[in-house]
Amino acid sequence: MTQTVAPRERIVGAARRQLRAGRLPSLATVAAEAGVSRATLHRAVGSRAKLLRLLEVEADPGARERVIAEAVQLLGSQGLNRLSMDEVAERAGVSRATLYRLFPGKPALFHEVVRAHTPFAALAEVLAAHGDEPPERVIPLLARTALTGISGRLGLFRAVFLEVTGGNVDAELGRDLALASLIRPLVTYVARQMAESRLLSMPPLLALQAFAGPLIMHLITRDLAERNLGIATPLEDAFDELVAVWLRAMAPTPETSR
Repeated sequence: MTQTVAPRERIVGAARRQLRAGRLPSLATVAAEAGVSRATLHRAVGSRAKLLRLLEVEADPGARERVIAEAVQLLGSQGLNRLSMDEVAERAGVSRATLYRLFPGKPALFHEVVRAHTPFAALAEVLAAHGDEPPERVIPLLARTALTGISGRLGLFRAVFLEVTGGNVDAELGRDLALASLIRPLVTYVARQMAESRLLSMPPLLALQAFAGPLIMHLITRDLAERNLGIATPLEDAFDELVAVWLRAMAPTPETSR
């Protein structure tokens, strides 16, 4: 008498075979290989995240940190487009099931890198703590906080900046995080300072671009200037000078304050 294999067992077995073949199991391919409908698959195991948890129940407590650390290295050296989830898993010493259980795809992994390894959160904290103070106090503090956050991570910063400001769909979650946690609060702060005649009145986003643009340009071209032009201004001094230029340019005059 042949024993009938339950749908759940067939589904899990099919998913394991997909992984062994070097493929991340999609629900459609697992359902087809297991010989069940998509409706049956959803009733048996629910979402793909739940299926991956079934494939590897015991979590490696250090896996998340290792995955993020390797993603940081790869993102800084080769960008998001070339970043391979398979390479991240191999370098972090985790299985595909573990990687995709922790981060369902590149968008989720990039979001976590942006959250944990950029100064966005620290900058947002500065705004939350000092948002009622004048630009002469807040703007230099923001610049120093940003400098601290990117020290030793210039390659990562360049990659994140290009992805957040570009159109890569894999960067969308990280882009949303940057907008919500930092860019919108900064625009709000600058607009309020303009309304209180502490800053020259102009479109707030343009004012922020005039602030961040020179700092970012200096970071991007700094190595080139040092290697080829012999210009080696200490980074802290460069930031202080550029911030001072912005504050002077944005200071209201009696004519503009009328």
